[in-house]
Amino acid sequence: METNKEYKVAVVGGGHAGCEAAVASARLGVPTVMFTLSLDAVGNMACNPNIGGSAKGHLVREIDALGGVMGKAADKTLIQSRLLNKGKGPAVWALRAQSDRIAYRREIKNVLEHTDNLAIKQAEITEVLFDDNNAVCGVKTEMGAVFEVKAVIIASGTYLGGKVITGEYSRQSGPDGIFPALALSQSLKNKGVEILRFKTGTPPRISKKTIDFSKMEEQCGDDEILPFSFETKRKLKNRVSCYLTYTNSKTHEIIRANLDRAPMYSGKIEGVGARYCPSIEDKVVRFAEKERHQIFIEPMGLNTDEMYVQGLSTSLPEDVQLDMLHSIAGLENCRIMRTGYAIEYDCINPLQLKASLEFKDFGGLFGAGQFNGTSGYEEAAAQGLMAGINAAMKILGKKPVVLGRDEAYIGVLIDDLVTKGTNEPYRMMTSRSEYRLLLRQDNADERLTPIGYEIGLIKKSRYKKFCEKMSAVKKEIRRLEKTSLPPTEKLNGILESKGTETVTTGIRIAELLRRPQITYEDLEPVDTTRKPIGYAVSHQAEMKIKYAGYIKRQRQTVEQFRKLENKIIPKDIDFMSLKGIRIEARQKLDKIKPENIGQASRISGVSPADISVLLVIMEKYGKGKQV
Repeated sequence: METNKEYKVAVVGGGHAGCEAAVASARLGVPTVMFTLSLDAVGNMACNPNIGGSAKGHLVREIDALGGVMGKAADKTLIQSRLLNKGKGPAVWALRAQSDRIAYRREIKNVLEHTDNLAIKQAEITEVLFDDNNAVCGVKTEMGAVFEVKAVIIASGTYLGGKVITGEYSRQSGPDGIFPALALSQSLKNKGVEILRFKTGTPPRISKKTIDFSKMEEQCGDDEILPFSFETKRKLKNRVSCYLTYTNSKTHEIIRANLDRAPMYSGKIEGVGARYCPSIEDKVVRFAEKERHQIFIEPMGLNTDEMYVQGLSTSLPEDVQLDMLHSIAGLENCRIMRTGYAIEYDCINPLQLKASLEFKDFGGLFGAGQFNGTSGYEEAAAQGLMAGINAAMKILGKKPVVLGRDEAYIGVLIDDLVTKGTNEPYRMMTSRSEYRLLLRQDNADERLTPIGYEIGLIKKSRYKKFCEKMSAVKKEIRRLEKTSLPPTEKLNGILESKGTETVTTGIRIAELLRRPQITYEDLEPVDTTRKPIGYAVSHQAEMKIKYAGYIKRQRQTVEQFRKLENKIIPKDIDFMSLKGIRIEARQKLDKIKPENIGQASRISGVSPADISVLLVIMEKYGKGKQV
């Protein structure tokens, strides 16, 4: 077949990682082609119909702040939204939305189809082609067509070597019955890429008309809905309810009686699953003392009878799944529409990647999403965005964009992968960041929109609005710092109702806001100089005032560590020959080849003492002395 020379970047996979990668690359002006096993599965929510959640909501807002597409699509297809962790500090507040699964897929596909410089093609890529220098030079399809490109982003999701398992039954397959990609894994292995085998799972989907909701607790969305996208201005509304029920002793008895038929205990499953998203059989075994587990019944969309059984992920046989469901309150007569299953798939050891998500040993080859050993739509989309940006930067002859751990959860995610690796599907959590107060979801635009504008993903009109918003935040902070409130009966009534000390003299609003019990909204009745400025501005102003001391201390810590990040390690340094560093540390350094001292300090097995010696060695190295 004739070789195609029209494109510069090829994206392999049309899931959440692939879509972000393809759009980012194309919008940066680089001719891009995205390959997918099925055009009907572009942007597919292969598992749950949710976007966001703890830490994941932060990632979605960061994706949007940089110019990605997930946040806007989630807002357009939203059917219910809740802000989680509101009883805790703002650093861990997390936006989570139910989306209409079909509408979301349609919206993402529409965005891709109307993106300049981007072509979408249904085809299986069976091989990545390299030149004599191990640099990417093209891809080959299952039909033998060759596309000459300078960069390839593999975002294969769970399709790469996909195998679906339910009880004693198994077959080669991707999610939702779509063909798997089998040849590409072997092609990569033949090049020396280290391949791992991971596993994820899904719960059964059941028919809405066979559920008795009267036996469950209704879960409504928030009255005031916050959007994921900073550009969404229209008022969003909830359109559905979710429902809460529980497993019970009978459910657990059914599971325990059938563990010999559970693939994860019978040895049929070889892949490693995510510790933080266990199957129901794993929950019952690991947490034997728990009398019940939460089960959320969630709509898959507005125009479907399918309901998602959140919390009941399983690979038990179909008859056992039905018995389990029928033991749960409200599901006594439910019918299964899609049987739950586990899916094994191939992925890579992410230690083979640079911080740009480019392979260290293969120029122009990038990885993103579950291919890199992560779990979740949001983690995938974040990596896809960065891989797409950096593939384009490589083609354009520009420096890669690497976000620091203090700049974004995206930076934490990627840094963890490329410095620590993972032996299970990696899931983002707020606890993984040492700078949580700096990385709030409300200030994602402040942190990342200037970067998105600088590289070309944020349009000038959006950047102008962002600058206006930040100016308004500063103006409101100045007003709150200068404006005093007299010790009126109304003010003291508010303070008393909130359980905080009353005042006998005038007090500045900012001082009141620094009290943990007092919020911006609480002071509205007595704040007579306040003007309507919108929640986004007022909330960010409030956070900056309330946590100013903590934020200042975290920034001081950041500056201390940034000195280490700026100490670049020479590429030609021979770690194994270095004296004074323990052998384990030398081996880890040699394998991972960190780009700077900060990255080296986060490698498991490299101690502070090893880093101290490495700093001394680098100083000698820089002066041309023998090390």
